[in-house]
Amino acid sequence: MDDQLTPTALFKCLADDTRARLMLLIAGERELCVCELTCALGESQPKVSRHLAQLRSAGLLADRRQGQWVYYRLHPALADWVLALLHTTLAANRPWLSAAERRLAAMGERPQRLAVCC
Repeated sequence: MDDQLTPTALFKCLADDTRARLMLLIAGERELCVCELTCALGESQPKVSRHLAQLRSAGLLADRRQGQWVYYRLHPALADWVLALLHTTLAANRPWLSAAERRLAAMGERPQRLAVCC
């Protein structure tokens, strides 16, 4: 996977506002369910799922199914330079994500990792 992930490929994936926000939210929370990401971004489930699929196909995200729900996390084989870039970007751009983080924090009945989601 790392052989294919060049800086150009990474930046092309992150050049979309929705995908960049998804990656940074997941980097900050470690793992999020599709319903949490939909709530945080205020976007439709099909749109969020389409962008998540693109990020997964690029090797940036890994998913885990629990019943009918899908949880996303950063791919465990991501190179250190990618992780450093994501965490530096997250730390330097909290105001850019603040509305999404507020919506996520205000989400009622957030799913428990071993319970039924939304």
